Amino acid sequence: MEIQFFSTDKTKIEEVLQRIKSKAKISKKGKKYYYNFACGFDTETSSFYQNLKTGKTSLSLDKINKNEIKDYVKRGIVYEWTFGIYSNGETLIIIGRKLEEYQELYNMITNIFDTNAINLLIYVHNLAFDFQFIRGYHTFDKVFAIEERKVLKAITTDGVEYRCSYQLSGYSLSVVAKNLTKHKIEKLVGDLDYSKIRHSTTPLTQEELNYCIHDVLIILYYIDETITNDGDITKIPLTKTGYVRNYCRKACYKVVGDKKASKDKTRKYYALMQKLTLTTDEYDLLKTSFMGGFTHANAMNCGKVYNNVRSFDETSAYPTVMVAEKFPMSKGIQINHITRQEFEEKVRNYCCVFDVELNDVESLIYYENYISSSKCRSLENQLENNGRIVSAKHLIISITNIDWEIIKRTYTFSSFRIGRFYYYQKGYLPTDFVKSILKLYSDKTTLKDVEGKEVEYLSSKGMINSAYGCCVTDIVRDEIIYDIEGWHKEKNTTENIDKIIAKYNKSRNRFLFYAWGVFVTAYARANLWSGIFELKEDYIYSDTDSLKFINYDKHKHFFELYNNRLIYKLQKALDYHKIPYEAYKPKTIKGVEKILGVWDDEGIYDKFKTLGAKRYMYLKNDKLTLTISGVNKKTATPWLLKHFANDDIKQVDKVFNAFENELEFPKDATGKQTHTYLDFEYEGYVKDYTGKIGYYHEFAGIHLESTTYSLSISQQFLDYLKGIKYIKI
Repeated sequence: MEIQFFSTDKTKIEEVLQRIKSKAKISKKGKKYYYNFACGFDTETSSFYQNLKTGKTSLSLDKINKNEIKDYVKRGIVYEWTFGIYSNGETLIIIGRKLEEYQELYNMITNIFDTNAINLLIYVHNLAFDFQFIRGYHTFDKVFAIEERKVLKAITTDGVEYRCSYQLSGYSLSVVAKNLTKHKIEKLVGDLDYSKIRHSTTPLTQEELNYCIHDVLIILYYIDETITNDGDITKIPLTKTGYVRNYCRKACYKVVGDKKASKDKTRKYYALMQKLTLTTDEYDLLKTSFMGGFTHANAMNCGKVYNNVRSFDETSAYPTVMVAEKFPMSKGIQINHITRQEFEEKVRNYCCVFDVELNDVESLIYYENYISSSKCRSLENQLENNGRIVSAKHLIISITNIDWEIIKRTYTFSSFRIGRFYYYQKGYLPTDFVKSILKLYSDKTTLKDVEGKEVEYLSSKGMINSAYGCCVTDIVRDEIIYDIEGWHKEKNTTENIDKIIAKYNKSRNRFLFYAWGVFVTAYARANLWSGIFELKEDYIYSDTDSLKFINYDKHKHFFELYNNRLIYKLQKALDYHKIPYEAYKPKTIKGVEKILGVWDDEGIYDKFKTLGAKRYMYLKNDKLTLTISGVNKKTATPWLLKHFANDDIKQVDKVFNAFENELEFPKDATGKQTHTYLDFEYEGYVKDYTGKIGYYHEFAGIHLESTTYSLSISQQFLDYLKGIKYIKI
C-alpha cells in the first residue's frame, strides 16, 4: 500500500496515477465506458460555535455566556480528506488537509484518466454528508437524490460520478468491514476524538491518520469485492434494494443458457404485466391505502415492569405472506355507488381497496387500537391512544379488505359509507417470483456459517430482507432538484402523474405490481393481530413481526395452531406452483429445519417495561437492552446502568424505575447528532485544541452537535393513560 500526502509530492502521485491508468480495466454499459476499479473518498470535519466579534470558539452553547450567545454562529470545517484507489492489487492512498488541495487532485485525476471519455466512479460512505462540503468545488451535470439532501449519485460535468456506499451496503463502515470476505480489515474506533477542534494545520498523530486511512480502505475493499461478485463495476446497483430487484427480474424474465426459452418466458411475463396496469385514480387510492408494519404497546400495560415476559418473532414475515397469500392478479375494476350486498360479496371474495367513512366510532377492545389517526383524511372529536383511534365522531380512511376485517372486530360504528372502490381477482404471485423469494430464504438459512460460502450468505441475507421493499417502491415521486440555487422540490402536476403512470404501465422492464406491496403489509398486520386477539390483556408490546406478552402457558396452543395452519397454507401455495415442500423449510448446516414464517420463541425476558411504540427496555440473562427510536443503545444503556445502578446489574430495578416520562439522556449518552446545513460561503480563523490558529474557508458545510434526548410522552397520551388506570373502555 502506497500512502502519499498531496502537499509534499505531487509528482510522485502523478506517476502512480499514470501507472494505475496504464493497467486499468475498462467496462462498458450502453454507450458509456467506466474504469473498472475501486475509488473511495472521505472527509474529517470539526464543528464549533464561533463569536463573530471576538473569534472565540466553543463546542456547545452550554458553555457560552447567555448574553453573548447572539454573537455566536455555527461553523463546520474540513480539516482532513482521504482519497484512495484499489486496482489490480495495488492500493494508493492520498491524504490532504484542505479541499482546495482535493480540487487540485481532482483536476489531476480527470486529466490523467480522461474522465470525459471514460467515467470514473468514486464511492463515499454517506455521500449526503460529504456532498455538502465538496459541492462548491464541482459543477454537476446531474444529482440524483431520493429525498432533499439524501444524495445517491452526483455526476460532475467532468465525467466523475460520486456514489454512496452506505446506501449500497445498508451498513455502517464497521459492519461493512466485518462482512468482507477476501480483505481483512477493522474499522478503528476511538482513535479520533471528535470533541477536539481541529483545522487544516492541526498536527495529526499516526493513530489519527490510521483512523482516516482505514475508513477509506474499507470502502475500497468493499467495492473491490462487490466488483468481483457482480462481474464488473457497471453491474453494481445504486442501492441495496437494487440487488434483489435485479435478481428477481432476471428470475421472472430469463432462462439461463437458453435464449429461445428466455424469449418465450419474457413474452409471457410481459403479457402478465400488461394485465396488471393502473389508472391514476386507482394508484392514488392504493397509495393512501398503504400502511407499514403495526408497532404499538398495550396502553393498559405501559409504564409497568413485568417479569418473565415471553418474546415471539415471525420468521421473515413479509417474504412469508408473499409466498403463502393471494394478491391482486387482475386489472382493478371500479364500482361506483356500490350496494351493501355488492360490498360484502366483494370484500369476502376479492382483494379490495376503498375509501370508507365511519360515524360514531367506538373501540370494542381495551387492550389495543388498530386505526392510525395519521392515516385518516378526515377526523372529528377523536380520542387517541398514542396515535391510534379509540373513538371518533367521524373519520374517513383508505383501507384494504384485510384492514376492514380487523376494523370490524375492533370497533363499533353507527354507520359507514363507501367511496372509491376497486376490486381485483385473487391469485398467488407469479411462480418465478415466488421461487426467487424461496431461493433467497433457503440460501440465507443453508449457507449461514458454511465455510467458503460467506459471500453468498451475506448476499442472500441482504436480499431476502429487501425483497418486500421492491414491491412498495413509489411509482410517482416529487422530483428533488439540486442546481446552482440549491435544493428544491418540484411537485408533479396531474398531467405529469398521468404520464408517469402510463409509462409504468407500458414498461417492458417492470416485473412487479404496486398493489402487491399494499397487500403484503396488510396480510402481515393481520397475522400479527391474530396474536394480539389471542393474548388480550396478556399482550404487552408488538412491532411488525414480534409480540411481547405474559402467561405463555395460557397461549401456547395458539402458537402451535398458528404454525400448523401456516404450514398448510405454504404447502397449498407450493402445490399450486409445483415447488417441493423442502423450499419452505430449508435446513441449517447443523440439520435444523427453519420453517418460513412460523412464530419462533425468542426466549424469556427476566424484566420488561415499555412506555409506548419504539420505547422499551428488558433484562435477559443479566444483560440490559434498551430500545428508543433515535437513541443509540450502545451509549445509552451503559449510561443508564452507571447513572442509576453504579454499574451493578443487581441494582437494575433502579434503572427500570428511572425509565419513565421526562427521563433525560445527556449528550454523550444519546448518540444523536443535530445536523445544521450551512448553505453559504464562510471563512475565518479558528484556534484548535493545541492553541494553534488556522484559517478556514468553505463554500458550504454542516455543523454537527451532540444533542440531549428527553423521553417525553405527549400530554394527550399521558391523559389517556391516566384515564384507563381506572376505567376499561
